Amino acid sequence: MKNLVKVLVGVSVALMLFSLSAFTVDQREYAIVIRLGQIVKVEKTPGLFFKMPLIDEVKFYEKRIFTLDKDDAERFNTAENKYMLVDSFVKWRIIDPIKYYVSVRGDEVSAERRLSQNVNNGLRAEFGRRTIHEVIAGERGQIMDILRAKANAEAASMGIEVVDVRLKRVDYTDEISGSVYQRMEAERKRVANELRSQGFAASEKIRADADKQREVIIAEAYRDAQQTKGEGDAKASEIYSVAYSKSPEFYAFYRSTEAYRNSFKNKSDVMVLDANSDFLKYMRSSGGKVAPAVKK
Repeated sequence: MKNLVKVLVGVSVALMLFSLSAFTVDQREYAIVIRLGQIVKVEKTPGLFFKMPLIDEVKFYEKRIFTLDKDDAERFNTAENKYMLVDSFVKWRIIDPIKYYVSVRGDEVSAERRLSQNVNNGLRAEFGRRTIHEVIAGERGQIMDILRAKANAEAASMGIEVVDVRLKRVDYTDEISGSVYQRMEAERKRVANELRSQGFAASEKIRADADKQREVIIAEAYRDAQQTKGEGDAKASEIYSVAYSKSPEFYAFYRSTEAYRNSFKNKSDVMVLDANSDFLKYMRSSGGKVAPAVKK
């Protein structure tokens, strides 16, 4: 019975010592073993590890990417001595747990405070050498690249890597927003007027071209009509000539009837002719006499 108790006590002590000396490291974290205030080893790979019980202390730090995002935008002065409201955020992670522990004692708040100060100093310097137009229009990407490089170089002493620096919002302050909007409105009006004038000029050009094409089409149509008419007249003359050659007397009679029809179109037409006129040749009676006056 005494031997059993000793075995149980020995097993309990062994289990207690094992629990006090063993620790596990997850794949998403680092582990630092500290003995009497000194770092004795760093575990960066996942698995089961051991330490001196009651003497060693283990601190865990995450490998994940942290986000430093401020709630309020900050004011930065440009090269034109005008303030801009800038809202930014920083992505960072721990790459050297020993430096991280030594520099900020492993305190995330202290690390972000120093990182924020470095980024703000970089923003102040970059905005101070640029105009408002350069900051807003075309150099935001360049500013972010410069800030990331500077912040990364300064954060290396803390065992931190700056993954990214982003400008979420760059805006005017209330003092200059009104004048800027007025200038923008004036510029938009100028562009609108210029576009209207260009449109009017284009419409006039199109209208002139359409009128020119219209005149050309009418002239060509008139030319074709005259050509067709001439061809018709020539064909008619040819037919008349053929008809005359076949029966001159009938052709003369036909031409006279056409002349009668054209001469007596209206009821008010009056003609006074000599009775022996050739014009009345086919209107004479069989005895060769005609009425003294012809009316229709």
